Amino acid sequence: MSNPNSSLPLAGVRVLDLSRVLAGPWCGMVLGDLGAEVIKLEHPERGDDTRDWGVRVGSTETAYFNSVNRNKRSVSLDLQSAAGQQIARDLARQCDVVIQNFKFGGAEKLGLGYEQLRRGRDDLIYCSISGYDRSGPEAARPGYDLVVQGEAGLMAMNGEAHQPPLKFGVAAVDLFTGMYGAQAVLAALFERQKTGRGRHVEMALFDCGLMITAYYGLEALILGGDPPRYGNAHPSIVPYGVFDAADGPLVVTVGNNAQFARFCRDVIERPDLADDERFRTNVGRAANRDVLVPEIDREIARRERALLLARLTKAGIPCGEVLGLHEALTSKRAADAGLVTRQPHPEAGSTPVLAPPYRFDGARLPVRRPPPTLSEGTNEVLQSLLRLSEERIARLKHDGVV
Repeated sequence: MSNPNSSLPLAGVRVLDLSRVLAGPWCGMVLGDLGAEVIKLEHPERGDDTRDWGVRVGSTETAYFNSVNRNKRSVSLDLQSAAGQQIARDLARQCDVVIQNFKFGGAEKLGLGYEQLRRGRDDLIYCSISGYDRSGPEAARPGYDLVVQGEAGLMAMNGEAHQPPLKFGVAAVDLFTGMYGAQAVLAALFERQKTGRGRHVEMALFDCGLMITAYYGLEALILGGDPPRYGNAHPSIVPYGVFDAADGPLVVTVGNNAQFARFCRDVIERPDLADDERFRTNVGRAANRDVLVPEIDREIARRERALLLARLTKAGIPCGEVLGLHEALTSKRAADAGLVTRQPHPEAGSTPVLAPPYRFDGARLPVRRPPPTLSEGTNEVLQSLLRLSEERIARLKHDGVV
């Protein structure tokens, strides 16, 4: 099978994506965005679980599925059948990378574990994604983003101080795990060029969830307890956060003392605040935020957002509107960047698909393939990679294997 764009960074790399739901498919999509040929294996009837989650697109897709499966082919295969397992092993031999997120031991039961697939293939790069450390006491526990958000302390650091623990709006642990997984695969591909040997990349949701606590996590260790929660405000920079103007919310980020002086003088017309000894330094502003922020709130609430944004921009203070999700996706900024595309769909006519975020040499990487309908690439992949005849594929379909 030829790569539609041989100039892409990962052109010539082939990936077998055995994963489902979010973290694994995200890893595969990142590699596909960068030019790899990604073959996604799915159950012939059900497909990926997310084909049945959320807003439907046609008869086999949803917005959820489409958000993590662009630039892939779909091959349907019943991995519970011996014939299906053999086809999967044959496909793996034609691939550089295998991604899987089966329950612990599940890949091995199917004959698709790392040690089983690497026999005679020392250059195979194999990425296992699990909930917890595969060598630890919780190896067999299934991993779910929301559970890990709770266990890793992410919910405890999110939201306003008076709120109960709050999850992120998206499955952040899954997404970061997928991205970390893609980074590790890229590193293994780079190393393979020098050594000729592959790697077993192992990613755990809990590990990645703990990593993205970042500076909050280190502060908790240094303090010996949880840092305060500030919601949309910043724990150490004031004023920095979301404020309500007379006609809508905006973000104001005053990053240093000179900006604060300009903010007080030129934006909210309160030079007395800049002259107040309590607020001259950021350390002082943070210590006295309970006094300062209500004053700023009142001044911002008296003015319209457009006026404030114009003044903030003129003063060199980073700022922006707070938009609704649909507003952001349909904004001129998103359109100018080419971030939202419409892709052809055999049933819906067309459907929106986000473009990859990467730019190389000034050009955004393309959506080479829209998210696939279930089984879209089965015939072509099996014929071109495994040299199966039409008659053989027809028998496999009759037997429910593909």
